[in-house]
Amino acid sequence: MNIYQSTVDYLLKVPVLQAWNESKTILERFASVQPRDWRLPVIMCEAMGGSVEQGLPAAAAFACAQIGIILVDDMLDEDPRGEYRHVGAAQAANLATAFLSAGPQVILHSKAQATAKLSALLNLNQMILTTAFGQYLDVQNPQDEDGYWRVVKTKSAPFFGTGLYIGALFAGASRFASGKAEKIGHLYGEIIQIHDDLNDTMSTPANPDWIQGRSPLPILYARLVDHPERAKFLELCRNVTNPPDLQEAQEILIRCGAISYCVDQLLRRQQAAQEILGTLSLARRDAIEVLLEETVRPVWNLIKSIGETSPEPTM
Repeated sequence: MNIYQSTVDYLLKVPVLQAWNESKTILERFASVQPRDWRLPVIMCEAMGGSVEQGLPAAAAFACAQIGIILVDDMLDEDPRGEYRHVGAAQAANLATAFLSAGPQVILHSKAQATAKLSALLNLNQMILTTAFGQYLDVQNPQDEDGYWRVVKTKSAPFFGTGLYIGALFAGASRFASGKAEKIGHLYGEIIQIHDDLNDTMSTPANPDWIQGRSPLPILYARLVDHPERAKFLELCRNVTNPPDLQEAQEILIRCGAISYCVDQLLRRQQAAQEILGTLSLARRDAIEVLLEETVRPVWNLIKSIGETSPEPTM
């Protein structure tokens, strides 16, 4: 089964989405890039002993939530690649509202048990509410470590926690077991955020985070920690559109321990997720292990490419 096409087909049974041509276009556009996140509910559903068909409504609801969140987030970040650039902010806002509302409707009309539907609806709604708060905090551009982790725990972690939680519920798992799946999802979300921060910070040309003066974890570390090249780093940050300055700033991230710190934080969360995973009785444990490995492997490739070897445990 092609999970992406199946998700599109499932969602186009929702009357409003079926009649709204722009929503169909956006849905198909999102599906065409095969977002890895849409797989999460199905992966956990299968891991818990369920089938793809059982997990499909959860995946469809989760996809709706992601589309709605991204439509809003791109406007908040003024992302040049955002859908609002094509359809306008007003249309994008309406579409975001539609997709965020469609997710609960999909769950409500699924064939899951009533108790599973209720738990899934409550969790999905809480995630959307918490993520909205996280997006608000992120717009404030936190400039300290506590602020950074608060954004991660409100904007990134709940989303992935919901993906695994509702997947487990639709497999027929208990709320207790589904809660453990949610905790793994929270840690997975934090891993994803650290992974993305590392990748964005070390990419060329300068990622918008550099240009907009934002503080992904490596940059935050280099700005806050008292290291010999801190003043030089702050100076370079003012001109990262100049390739030599960007390269020197990235080299300082390596030398000052910022990259090592991020890797240490990532691995701590992977270990914690593995420990929770070990307490669950699963039909397909390997599916979740692969999910975690897929996120960590690119980081090791990055570390090898820059020659970084010594994690720094504290900020």
